[in-house]
Amino acid sequence: MPNSPQFSPARSFDMSYRRTFLSKTLAGVAALALTALPVLAEDAKPLRSAIDSTFAPHAMPKIEGGLEGFNIDVVQEISKRIGQPIEVEGAQFAGLIPALQAGTYDFLTAVVTITPERAEQLLFMEGFVDADYAFVTLKDAAPITSLDDLKGKKIAVQKGSIYEKFLNDKAAEMGWEVTSFATSTDGIQAVIAGRADASISANTVVAWAVKNNPRLTNAYVYETGMVWSMPFRHDSVALRDKMEGALECMKHDGTLTKIYEHWFGVPPKAGSSTVTIFPGYGAPGTPGYDATPHELKC
Repeated sequence: MPNSPQFSPARSFDMSYRRTFLSKTLAGVAALALTALPVLAEDAKPLRSAIDSTFAPHAMPKIEGGLEGFNIDVVQEISKRIGQPIEVEGAQFAGLIPALQAGTYDFLTAVVTITPERAEQLLFMEGFVDADYAFVTLKDAAPITSLDDLKGKKIAVQKGSIYEKFLNDKAAEMGWEVTSFATSTDGIQAVIAGRADASISANTVVAWAVKNNPRLTNAYVYETGMVWSMPFRHDSVALRDKMEGALECMKHDGTLTKIYEHWFGVPPKAGSSTVTIFPGYGAPGTPGYDATPHELKC
């Protein structure tokens, strides 16, 4: 049979060697793939977060489901830039920080005022909105030009907020009566219903309420010099730094300013935390701040 293949010991050895090499190579690739799976799954795992969903216009329910608002847009943009999904749910503000500390959430989308006391317990990104306080009253109420005009008044406020602490700290001096509610919206409704003389909240929240209710007026703004940010646990330094890098790029390219103007109707003030990129990572001058310089990676 002249056309039949001839047996060759050398060829038989070569084919056997190739089969063995290929088998071992495929096994090695499979082992590496299996080893990498947990890492890939961890990278793709959505970050869990929460915000007070009644804190309009920072967060509020959409008719079709889900949340919308300034902070929601900020977090969605950060999510795109870090390449990791972020799931945000609505919850009452008073329970957010305990839930974060308990590990329910990876960070809070909620706007939290940075204070030295809070920075001892929480790790903050740099600020991105100035945290001024504003008092809202009925439009036909007496004008308010200073805190003294609110002495002896009944003031509504959201329970567990920085505004409640502010009122309680000054209660002896001002003689005002503090009435706490579950949400800032409830506090403003108390003014509309005549159950409170004024309500205090964030300047942005009051501006939104006044814009949507002609019976109200932005009566008085108390400038604090403080800023809002998003908190993490102290064991989440790498996540904080990654998300802050994205936030700094949003300040740099004007994206954060556009989101601010969309929701609040005015541009952020020059020199405000919305347009200022702070050195290092975190809130300067507070525990958890890392002053090490870094370059933007946009």
